[in-house]
Amino acid sequence: MMRVAAILLASAVSAHAAAPVTPSGQAAPVVAVAAPAAGAKVFRYAFRAAETTFDPASITDLYSSIITANIFEAPYEIEFLARPIRWRPSTAVTLPEASDDFKTFIVRLKPGIYFTDDPAFKGKPRELVAADYVYSIKRHLDPRWKSPRLSTVEQEGFVGLDVLRKEALAGKPFDYDREVLGLRAIDRYTLQIKLENSDPRLVNMLSDPAVVGAVAREVVEAYGDRVGEHPVGTGAFKLAAWKRSSRITLVKNPGYRDVFYAEEAPADDPVAQQAVARLKGKKLPMLDRVEVSIIEEAQPRWLSFLNAEMDMLEQVPEDFTAVAIPNDKVAPNLARRGIYAVRYPRGDLWQSYFSMENPLVGGYTPEKVALRRAIALAVNTPREITQVRRGQAIVAQQFIGPGSSGFDPALRTEMGQFSPARAMALLDTYGWVDRDGDGWRDQPDGSPLVIEYATQPDNFYRQINEQWKKNMDAIGIRIVFKIAQWPENLKAARAGKLMMWGVGQTAGPDGGDFLKLGYGPSKGQSNLARFDNAEYNRLFEQQRSMPDGPERDAVMARAEQLMLAYMPYKVHVHRIYTDLAQPWVVGFHRNVFIRDFWKYIDIDTAEKAKRSR
Repeated sequence: MMRVAAILLASAVSAHAAAPVTPSGQAAPVVAVAAPAAGAKVFRYAFRAAETTFDPASITDLYSSIITANIFEAPYEIEFLARPIRWRPSTAVTLPEASDDFKTFIVRLKPGIYFTDDPAFKGKPRELVAADYVYSIKRHLDPRWKSPRLSTVEQEGFVGLDVLRKEALAGKPFDYDREVLGLRAIDRYTLQIKLENSDPRLVNMLSDPAVVGAVAREVVEAYGDRVGEHPVGTGAFKLAAWKRSSRITLVKNPGYRDVFYAEEAPADDPVAQQAVARLKGKKLPMLDRVEVSIIEEAQPRWLSFLNAEMDMLEQVPEDFTAVAIPNDKVAPNLARRGIYAVRYPRGDLWQSYFSMENPLVGGYTPEKVALRRAIALAVNTPREITQVRRGQAIVAQQFIGPGSSGFDPALRTEMGQFSPARAMALLDTYGWVDRDGDGWRDQPDGSPLVIEYATQPDNFYRQINEQWKKNMDAIGIRIVFKIAQWPENLKAARAGKLMMWGVGQTAGPDGGDFLKLGYGPSKGQSNLARFDNAEYNRLFEQQRSMPDGPERDAVMARAEQLMLAYMPYKVHVHRIYTDLAQPWVVGFHRNVFIRDFWKYIDIDTAEKAKRSR
């Protein structure tokens, strides 16, 4: 009854801010990280927002996830260059073996994979075993860690895991030692999974290091609440230094197993073909060191790349599009320097959410729905694309991002419409009118109507704010802006304390991941809007157990229609990115579903030395 689940592939449509501690709990000395040796292959890169933690069970942001994806490993991974998307084993031997009803899975691990050395192991080599994945998945259910991916794990319905969480919520210590039927190591290298409901796409979760990245129990117990400062994994890199919100340094894992570059390039992708020709057969990782700086403002990020202080620039900042990529091609002066571009649609949404529990913009009554839909109709997305995003986006019509199953490029909905006239008609009809003659609309009960929009103190958000002000002025709604740093806004958003906030959302190749935006049990996690509708929840759960195909697509479409009707989110755009790389960076490419791409990159030190002269 067990078979390799190949059908799964069908779903492809300095000082520390906090000082380190030793396992004894004592503060450890801050050790300066040595400069890279002459000739070392160093990849320099910048994040546009600060990280939060490096504990997979507690990560709430993209940038921390990128770091941990290069340190911790899931059993499976997505092939870097393959199109359409394909999965392959990483720490596993083969793809998961699945029962015919997709409720039982067997994952077999490769022996001889080891965690990087750490004092928690007391000087002994520590092999990766099946029990590590059991422990790592269970951690998301432990209330202690407040995992933002709790709903992802709960939705899988691992038989018996919910009992452990309920007991912990009732005050008992979380029982990691109790074996449950749904998730157990049946021998040293074999993991068995049993689900309450069918999941033909379980490989999606089993390839996400943020959910199933293997963490050693000894490390968690040694460092306790500060384990996020001490990531210890089996991946291609390990953390060498960390200055919060400023600089992160990773170095090659000296004990990384023998893995060699064996990517396959699509026939119509010359950039990928060139990478394969130069790198095939090389042992991974090829880099000795990765240095990540946090540069929130676009101008210094752009200038650091222009001055060759960075080896790669993720997304040409909108303000510099005209000088860097006129007509979406590398500017001649940059091309003469050997700088090259990789241009791609992001598998994402950029959206503004309304907190459905907020007394002003939330709620499900007709007048509240009318207010949200009116605000959404008043958003001039075409102007946002031309003036703020400099043409590097397309108008969004739905809640699923490009490249994911269920995305329909031909779909046209109210989400993509700009109609101030319709917006004002809705407001007038449902009583959102100017009652005191001051020129601004009031609430139906006569109290002031003031929208509060959370934002960040950088130039991009300043321009977004200007657009919001113009849009709301045009329909007579007052808007004010609440400015904070990204981590603070994210924390407040998860706690349900923001009225509105604009933020990007990414997901995997399964479009159903985007639908978590509206799933009630995901409130405070992926569902920042805290939308909760019984019919939507039913449709979400129904599509999760269905195989890919037209019937599942139809269920997903009905769920999207409910979100469109209630408008807990105004989805603005799907972004288009153009990344730039220096001529000595070999093998750089993009797969929007992969965070740990650094292991596929090489640095041509001779080319770099020549260009530097």
